[in-house]
Amino acid sequence: MNGKKICTILFACTALAAFGAAAQSQQGGAGQGIKQDAKAVGHGVADGARDVGHATKHVAKKVGHGAKEAGTGIGHGAKKAGIAVGHGAREGWDATKHAVKKVFNKGD
Repeated sequence: MNGKKICTILFACTALAAFGAAAQSQQGGAGQGIKQDAKAVGHGVADGARDVGHATKHVAKKVGHGAKEAGTGIGHGAKKAGIAVGHGAREGWDATKHAVKKVFNKGD
């Protein structure tokens, strides 16, 4: 679920709770009851937003660490491949040099 959907759900819950509190409050203490209910809803929204923020941070860390490990693995693999190619080229050069010396009867 992405951030937009979560925020939409949080705002919908806030509005629903606020309207529910207003509908249930009595005439005499309506102002104070609505104020307390709105405060409680605000705390709930803040707690939800904090939880979403923590979850987002956790996912971002996991993705970042995974990318780092993948990059390191690719880098090490490329290094090993480069060394192997270098060794192969050197062995090829040595074999060619040895063959040319044999053809022209020159000692190693």
